[in-house]
Amino acid sequence: MDEDEPMDEETAARGAPVRLLLLSDTHVPLRARRLPDEVLREAERADVVVHAGDWVDAATLDLLEGRARRLIGVYGNNDGPDLRARLPEVARVRLGGLRWGVLHETGPARGREARCAELYPDLDVLVFGHSHIPWDTEAPGGLRLLNPGSPTDRRRQPYCTYMTCTPADGVLGEVALHRLPRR
Repeated sequence: MDEDEPMDEETAARGAPVRLLLLSDTHVPLRARRLPDEVLREAERADVVVHAGDWVDAATLDLLEGRARRLIGVYGNNDGPDLRARLPEVARVRLGGLRWGVLHETGPARGREARCAELYPDLDVLVFGHSHIPWDTEAPGGLRLLNPGSPTDRRRQPYCTYMTCTPADGVLGEVALHRLPRR
């Protein structure tokens, strides 16, 4: 769903709990040969898998499309024409009674909250990637910013990571950051 499409009306009407798996920066097969088994198990349990770009390989998109009940994804700066043809740059959707946005890059960490609050005043939650650094903050006005890190490339972080959450009735509730075992 691209930036100009309306929110999903069916999901918008429901405030029922929705189990989400948040991913970004999988970089398969450049940083890892495949997604970790734990992430694949979470994808099968989730109602919705959200991926904030830098897939690198269309096979990973195909894999998650085959395992997820529903997949919301965007392309990142390392994604080529094949992925860009299949995915939007920005996705917007209503889940658990909240207005969500997904994109890959938000710019520098300094000033991120204010910048995103200004750019996305119509959202409750913004999921992003790019840095591989987990992020969970709230911007002025209440916009929640979430970066799940990377499940395959920890860069300067101590662990590879992903996030889960279960929004319901317009409340995000607990967002859990999951650390994957070092390989």
